[in-house]
Amino acid sequence: MVILLKKMKRNERIGAIVKILCDRPNYVYTLNYFTELFNSAKSTISEDLVIVKKIMEDLALGKVETIPGAAGGVKYLPVVNMQKRKQLFAEMISELQDRSRIIPGGYLYIADLLYNPKYVKLVGELFAEKFSNQAIDYVMTVETKGIPLAMMTASGLNVPLVIARNENKLTEGSTLSINYVSGSTGKVQTMYVAKKAVPRNSRVLIIDDFMRAGGTARGMVDLVNELDSEVVGVGVLIETNTPLKKMVEDHFSILLMDEIVDGEIAVEPNPNLLK
Repeated sequence: MVILLKKMKRNERIGAIVKILCDRPNYVYTLNYFTELFNSAKSTISEDLVIVKKIMEDLALGKVETIPGAAGGVKYLPVVNMQKRKQLFAEMISELQDRSRIIPGGYLYIADLLYNPKYVKLVGELFAEKFSNQAIDYVMTVETKGIPLAMMTASGLNVPLVIARNENKLTEGSTLSINYVSGSTGKVQTMYVAKKAVPRNSRVLIIDDFMRAGGTARGMVDLVNELDSEVVGVGVLIETNTPLKKMVEDHFSILLMDEIVDGEIAVEPNPNLLK
């Protein structure tokens, strides 16, 4: 850590503190970190943090939490305010309802949305906000389209990302595999994960881009269980309304979509996200 030799004005310190906290969400910075960085008294930094917290809350830019005690400090948690949520949903739904996205087999082309940082960053922050109180150790997804979304979620939670592969790779070392039924194709497939990727007794959040029957998510749940770890949540970007019963009962979806009928694509946001 660089210690500043020159005293900074309060507005300069506040700008720097906001930048530091937002660059590493869900990471606890001690009070000593900032006192040493700015060469300032603890009382001064405490006053700065009160101002930072109020600014973030007043402008709905996120949540700043202070943790009391010797091991405490301060951390930033992403929060997507209602205005941003409504704008995100409106733009994504408008994109998804474009009939040109329908491809043979009744599928919907969504890869461009999943690789667009404008959307995946906010969706990742929504997932991070939803699951931030679950003491998550790892985020898991299956290759390949869900990776950007899961990466943004992992970034918002400040935890590592684990990717389940569709084929075994020598570079992964010793792996664990599991067979699952794809909810989209109905075919039996296999996913692999390195045994070193998830230590025993870890708490894992599963993120997937699309859920029809939930077979892929079910496969990841079973994979985490085989790793002697616990699934604490399943987050999905788009969930189809049919079939009604999914292979994973407890999950959280951002968008809900009806089956495509006569070229009509009906998509709506999860109503719980607009409350």
